[in-house]
Amino acid sequence: MIRLGIIEDDEQIRAALLNFFNEQQGFECLVVADSVERFMAQWEDHLFLDVVLSDIGLPGESGIRGISRIKKKSPKCQVIMLTVYDDAKRVFQALCNGASGYLLKQTPLQKIKESVISLYDGGAPMSPGIARLVVEYFNPKNSQDAAENLTPREEQIVAAIEEGLTNKEVAIRLDIALETVKYHIKNIYKKLEVNSRHGLISRKYK
Repeated sequence: MIRLGIIEDDEQIRAALLNFFNEQQGFECLVVADSVERFMAQWEDHLFLDVVLSDIGLPGESGIRGISRIKKKSPKCQVIMLTVYDDAKRVFQALCNGASGYLLKQTPLQKIKESVISLYDGGAPMSPGIARLVVEYFNPKNSQDAAENLTPREEQIVAAIEEGLTNKEVAIRLDIALETVKYHIKNIYKKLEVNSRHGLISRKYK
């Protein structure tokens, strides 16, 4: 059971998210509010949340500032930003403050559900455009140069990881064995001079 929290000030979007997840097996919405302040006030100490979906532009405290309050109360709780903002400043503010995923609001509800599951299973879900922005922001030239050293299969795996897929999900998508995925990832890390999924997404090459 994935225990979910939602922070969204748009009543229609909040209701759509709540109604959708309430109908999904394996999900339970425990805290839902229209601001960070109300969310924290309603979040009772005995409730454990696995994932919080949070808007950025909220009345009162911003969703970005809310990340630190959520993590302080429950360090293991993970936060996905669900917002209309796709500018680099807000994206990196959210990630640097501890967000584990970043989705745009036009993301279909089913895809949001898949992203929450992916995060719960160890992924780092991002809308494709956001993942691309992260890659290009850190080192566009080296990203292009390094990509030239990857095989077509390795490029497919990198693209899947940038979408936030877990190793198991990558294996299913590409119809290859899980151990094969791990083998390719090891080679990708070596070629791109990174040692983690986060490093792969941000492409902070030496």
